[in-house]
Amino acid sequence: MAKKCQICGKTGALARRLRKLRGKYNPTIKRRQKPNLHRVEIPQQIKKAKFKKFAGQKVLACAKCIKTLGKRK
Repeated sequence: MAKKCQICGKTGALARRLRKLRGKYNPTIKRRQKPNLHRVEIPQQIKKAKFKKFAGQKVLACAKCIKTLGKRK
C-alpha cells in the first residue's frame, strides 16, 4: 500500500537536521517524514468538490484532509 494521500496526493518528504560540531554545522541527519494517513469513509452525500469522486468509499487520507472533511457548511 502506498504511503500517499488518495485525496490531495501528499507523500513523504526528506528532512534534514544540522548538527553543530566544533563551531561548524554539519548536515548529518537525513530522514524520511511520512504523512499522517488514516483509513476513512467518505459520506455518500458530500458537497465538497474535492471529495465528490470518493463519495461512499473508504480511502487513505492525511490528517489535513480529514480535518477539512469534518468542516461541513
